[in-house]
Amino acid sequence: MRLTILGGGGFRVPLVYRALLDDHGKGRVTHVTLYDLDASRIEAIARVLAEQAAGMADAPEVSVTTDLAEALRGTDFVFSAIRVGGLAGRAVDERVALEEGVPGQETVGAGGIAYGLRTVPVAMDLARRIAELAPEAWVINFTNPAGMVTEAMSAYLGDRVIGICDSPVGLGRRVAGALGVDPATVWLDYAGINHLGWLRGIRVEGRDLLPELLRDDAALTSFEEGKLFGAEWLRTLGCVPNEYLHFYYFSREAVAASRAAAQTRGAQLIEQQQRFYAHANGSALQAWDSARLERETTYLSDIREAAGAGERAGADLESGGYEQVALALMRAIALDERTTLILNVRSRGTIDGLDPEAVVEVPCFVSANGARPLSVDPLPGHALGLMASVKAVEQAVIEAATTGSRAAALRAFAIHPLVGSVVVARRLLERYERELPQLGYLRGRN
Repeated sequence: MRLTILGGGGFRVPLVYRALLDDHGKGRVTHVTLYDLDASRIEAIARVLAEQAAGMADAPEVSVTTDLAEALRGTDFVFSAIRVGGLAGRAVDERVALEEGVPGQETVGAGGIAYGLRTVPVAMDLARRIAELAPEAWVINFTNPAGMVTEAMSAYLGDRVIGICDSPVGLGRRVAGALGVDPATVWLDYAGINHLGWLRGIRVEGRDLLPELLRDDAALTSFEEGKLFGAEWLRTLGCVPNEYLHFYYFSREAVAASRAAAQTRGAQLIEQQQRFYAHANGSALQAWDSARLERETTYLSDIREAAGAGERAGADLESGGYEQVALALMRAIALDERTTLILNVRSRGTIDGLDPEAVVEVPCFVSANGARPLSVDPLPGHALGLMASVKAVEQAVIEAATTGSRAAALRAFAIHPLVGSVVVARRLLERYERELPQLGYLRGRN
């Protein structure tokens, strides 16, 4: 089986390859093609992969290319993990938003809109090329904002593009740990859109253990989301939100914490990764792993500090998130190893009140026929209302990227619940246009 990784010079590619190295089953991936526009980055990552594979006779072969047609030729699966504008673009997304007094996280609020505006046109062009050059391939989208990008790519790829994220599985693992049960034995009642979802139940043999967790202060505050949101708020909600909902429920505190931080997350990652990509001597794998550990240790550090959540648990610093979801998804489709995973797919009416073509994040049954969303219980009004508002923002971004409409881009900023002002929305769009050349396609278009 052949796998192509778009954005093959990306920092997290070795996590995917490590998961492939651990897979010795029938029908495993035997060849990986790394595609990237930056030859020096894919060469650096290829050195890490070579060290990972050292001494393993059955390690998947790795090739690198900057030619998209070559990368897609004959592939069975495509992992999309691109970052348009690089980390420098992310740093702009975050800085401009914070200077205007709104959250600047890369997938949330104004920062997520700016990221989407420059990413969606490129992702849609890639989807079109994949449909032309590798029409039988399945596309697994890692590219953020994951739900928005997956929805945009589905215009060309239909149900053959599936988005993944490690946030739901990480949340489920932590909640299961707090309850003292094996994560592999639980059913997660989770629903929402990417980075905006809620765990409403955790079932073992049909019994929901979440009410028990909500009554136990010690257990409830023993894991990251409990520390971020606090036991009282989780009991008020009656569920456990995805960690990114901290930017909505504690918006002012999140902005204050980010402004007080010495660096934005994007600027921090630029420094961390520059040390790795500039590494010329010694072990590339050791340099990468050191940078990876630093990256994981500092994840959401500003809001964790503001919430008094302390350092991340050791278990959260290890891999086993999105790359394991990707591997399970790929094997389920290629080998009909039927399973259930939380994925980003078109709703098809799964969540009432949303466009059936809208991409949502819900449990899905996966087989050789792809991923089919499973029925979920109706969301409470507060959750459905927030999700519908943010989904409207995502669809306005897709409209802007598809038509070049500056009005649609402005609407995306203005209607986002974390912006809250048409005046601020105008300033945000004008500033992003000045600082992000990738948004040039919006100028002069209404």
